[in-house]
This record gives sequence, structure tokens and C-alpha cells, in this order.
Amino acid sequence: MSNWEMVITVAIVAIGTLFTRFVSFLIFPPGKTAPPFVLFLGKALPASVMGMLVVYTFKETTVLTYPYGIPELIAFLVTVGLHLWKRNMLVSIAAGTIIYMIIVQNI
Repeated sequence: MSNWEMVITVAIVAIGTLFTRFVSFLIFPPGKTAPPFVLFLGKALPASVMGMLVVYTFKETTVLTYPYGIPELIAFLVTVGLHLWKRNMLVSIAAGTIIYMIIVQNI
């Protein structure tokens, strides 16, 4: 990919991102109630996305060979424990990731 193609690609992605961010304000202006389906999606999607990320994270974990999924289990327990304790998603995910990388790099 040439430099111009990369610039064009980045520009198209940026314009697409800005368009999708701004179009929601045009479709749902302030003071107007969103349709029930959109409100449902606003409540259901965050948990669905987190569940999908958990499945994606653990889908290739091998528990029958060394290290038996122990690094993943420890990082999962640290993430859940910190989230239940602090109720801060950024801290819990960052700490779980850091713990996992430390364990994987040193085992």
C-alpha cells in the first residue's frame, strides 16, 4: 500500500467514524424519546459485548496441557475481584491484563 493509499484509507475511516457519531444526534435529537428498541439495545448491548469478549478471550485456552489455563484463570479472578471491590472497569481490566502478561512472560 502506497503512502497516498494509506492517507486515503485513514481519511475514509475517520470520516466514517465521525459520520456514525454525528448521525445519531440527527436521528435522536435532544428532548425526543428514543424508540423502545433503541432503549433496549442501550441496556442489553454492554453486557452482551462483555460476554462476547470473555468467550473470545477463553476460546483457545487449553486446560489439558501445560500451563493448564492457570494464567488465564488467575487473570480472570484478579479482574473479577478488582471489579467487585472497586467497581472500576478500567482498573480491573488493566490490572487483569497486566497480571496475565506478567505471568505469561515469566512462566
